[in-house]
Amino acid sequence: MTTFADLGLSPKLLKALEKTNLQTPTPIQAQAIPYIMAGRDLMGLAQTGTGKTAAFGLPLLHRLLDIGHPPAPKNVRALILAPTRELTLQIKDNLEVFTKGTPVKVTMVVGGASLFRQAQALSKGSDVLVATPGRLIDLLERGDVKLDQCAYLVLDEADHMLDMGFIHSLRKIAKHIPLKRQTMLFSATMPKDISEIADTYLRDPVRVQVTTAGKTADKVTQGVHFLPNGDKARVLEDYLKKHPTEQALVFGRTKHGSEKLMKLLAGWGFKAGSIHGNKSQSQRDRTLTEFRNGELDVLVATDVAARGIDIPTVRHVYNFDMPNVPENYVHRIGRTARAGAEGTSVSFCAPAEMGELQAIEKLLKKPLPILGGAPWSADMVAAAPKPGQNRGQRPARPQGGRPQGGKPAAGGKPQQARPAAKPKPMGGGNVPRRAEGGKPAGQRRTS
Repeated sequence: MTTFADLGLSPKLLKALEKTNLQTPTPIQAQAIPYIMAGRDLMGLAQTGTGKTAAFGLPLLHRLLDIGHPPAPKNVRALILAPTRELTLQIKDNLEVFTKGTPVKVTMVVGGASLFRQAQALSKGSDVLVATPGRLIDLLERGDVKLDQCAYLVLDEADHMLDMGFIHSLRKIAKHIPLKRQTMLFSATMPKDISEIADTYLRDPVRVQVTTAGKTADKVTQGVHFLPNGDKARVLEDYLKKHPTEQALVFGRTKHGSEKLMKLLAGWGFKAGSIHGNKSQSQRDRTLTEFRNGELDVLVATDVAARGIDIPTVRHVYNFDMPNVPENYVHRIGRTARAGAEGTSVSFCAPAEMGELQAIEKLLKKPLPILGGAPWSADMVAAAPKPGQNRGQRPARPQGGRPQGGKPAAGGKPQQARPAAKPKPMGGGNVPRRAEGGKPAGQRRTS
């Protein structure tokens, strides 16, 4: 059995590892660390929760420990780019555990935080800078940071960077970094564009793959419910009540819809919080800390925050809205069954979301088990409101004679929902309208 000591890591790093839960290297760590320590460019493919941060972080820190003198003012020796603020914070926290008792300095810069304070933190230089692309470009343009002495570049969650439109930012940043460098690219999936990025920024890279594209965590029990949008909240409530002592992560598609769902759950008595692009960095950090400490039972999040959530106690993932990028399904449910634990994933599929479900099943190369309802017919799918067309309104009651799908009434104005009465059992339909936010699908916010 391979150990961290067998990999040739610095005694200082091995001492720091003794104080963590990391006992033996995961497959991605055991395969990637020797190549990175040897100075090779590397392209690593592994699903979420497999220890990618340590896979690049430990050998990177090992090489930096050999330098022996601090970096020059405003200069950075190693740059790690990540797509979201949550993931950036997670990487920084992990690296600081490994660097405890060493002179290696780790700095983080992200959007939503004080630009002035971040510039101050960089003024004395940094061994490792963990950054979101947008904020790093801000600091480069101000002259607050220099990358001309940067010898190491890590692109973490590279596929998500592409999803969020960071390819142009990456090109801008790369111009500031010497061509003579070691570059590492890590990704949970390997779409065609990732291979093109690897060809552009990596030199003769070794490829390490410990999973297949689209493969989900082995210990996640998955399933799908077919139900109208208006019934989703009550079905979610039933699931949450079945597991009152276990933490759950709920994914919405839009910022507005996720916030609205969180408030609805809180009104029903759940200890719920939310993280999305409309929250400030301090709000997101505080909510994640509360969830991590067990002060919250339910966390509602958008995809922009999905990959920064590494909380082993999450047992259930609910896809309240189906993701419009199929790879994001893998990332979402990868938030449970962390570090070998077991977890469940339940997806709610409305008629307008059949296309998203089919794309996910194509990626997985298998259908999701049906937990309730039946797949929507082609006629139902065709009649369903498309994103941005009142999607999320509750369906008409069969006996009520109300317009279906929010169609205009005789006066030409959309039919207004009646005030919610006393909550009824599952399927009663008394759920506030537009629980999903009603904004166009696929909106993203960069960090």
